[in-house]
Amino acid sequence: MQPHRMFIAVLFLCLATVGSRADEAITVVSWGGVYEDAQRRAIYDPFTRATGIEVKTAVYSGGVAALGARADKEGWDVIDMIEDQAITACDAGLLSRVEEHQVAEDHETTAAADDFLPGAFRTCSVAQNVYATVFAYNDRAFLGEKPATVSDFFDLKRFPGKRALQRTPDVILEWALMAEGVPITQVYDLLSTDRGLRLAFRKLDTLRGSIIWWQKVGTPADMLGDGRAVMASGYNGRFFSASQKDGAPITIVWDGQVIGYEVWAIARGARNQDTAQRFLRFATAPEQMAALAELIPYGPARRSALSRVGLHRKTGVPMRDHLPNAPQHSHRALYGDSLWYARTKDLRTKRFEAWLRGE
Repeated sequence: MQPHRMFIAVLFLCLATVGSRADEAITVVSWGGVYEDAQRRAIYDPFTRATGIEVKTAVYSGGVAALGARADKEGWDVIDMIEDQAITACDAGLLSRVEEHQVAEDHETTAAADDFLPGAFRTCSVAQNVYATVFAYNDRAFLGEKPATVSDFFDLKRFPGKRALQRTPDVILEWALMAEGVPITQVYDLLSTDRGLRLAFRKLDTLRGSIIWWQKVGTPADMLGDGRAVMASGYNGRFFSASQKDGAPITIVWDGQVIGYEVWAIARGARNQDTAQRFLRFATAPEQMAALAELIPYGPARRSALSRVGLHRKTGVPMRDHLPNAPQHSHRALYGDSLWYARTKDLRTKRFEAWLRGE
């Protein structure tokens, strides 16, 4: 082949390679709002810069039903999920298996199993961060004594006003038993019995008529900010962002926080399993986990990442102090039992819907 023709052939090969990479993309599904904004800065954009692969996003409000209805139709590849929902989706055959070696970089000296938090690996998912469902209050609603315990959430006499709650039995039943004085170590055992469920719903009855239900994760902070509710359940990161970014008068109560794992999972019908696994490996690297925690206070699921977390990039707030797994927040914390959630979902939902109907 003549030199100039060889040059042209190589040039076309290079252009074709660049074009194929530019056309390559992955669709990552998450929760939208400030959380997705933080993911974009800490994970998605750096992944694109490192690989040339575009990250497209879709938003959902969680749940296995959305996965079944939308994943194939919208081309979902990687999904940000709550762990118990990932377990259910895995059992239903909607997710691909995730192996430990898929998230371990060749250069890492510590085995992934030793670096990740206990229980981080499930059949179809890997933990990415630690979040907490907490309750918070509008600081301007109470000029004197402030709410400080789970029991205060149920005390309408001392702390009158509307309560914003997610329309689900999750967490509120645990709080109801804690407010009744049940030790944290016995909560799930008692909720596994008819007696425990009756006790929890009886406590929830004390709030009937004072509840505003929410479904989108950004709503409770808005409700506190505009005064529609004086207390609200929600995710610690959302409340933190509302108070820091928007100046909302929101105070988090860490008593009775229910800690859970946020996980990454790969859809069974992902268009490119190799690219999805590559994204998982990048997104679960200590650097990316720490970068996310510096933008929104969800604790990294790797020990090596926790030590890297520094100051909030804009405000300079020390972010380790606001993480759910910070030592000062461990008192009276309940670690959510994901397997229990997955296995009892139908029963709890049935009892909850019956309670909503007043039965």
